[in-house]
Amino acid sequence: MVMHELKIIYPDDLLLSLKETPIEFEELARVLLAVKLYELGKVTTGMAARLAGMNRVSFLFTLKRFGLSPLGVDPQELSQDFKNA
Repeated sequence: MVMHELKIIYPDDLLLSLKETPIEFEELARVLLAVKLYELGKVTTGMAARLAGMNRVSFLFTLKRFGLSPLGVDPQELSQDFKNA
């Protein structure tokens, strides 16, 4: 499989304001990119997990951290569906 690399230039000021090391920021950036692509429906959870550098189960749990559901619906919407069922 051919792999590509994305380079993002960022200033030290960003790291200072986030209080993160370069490694922590770069890991977060990968996760945020994967989560957003999943949220937009551009990639599956499996592909997003690979992009984020984690297994699929870990990625599914990570989605909750960002207020997203692995089921593709809002948790409140799902709760309402259960009430209506």
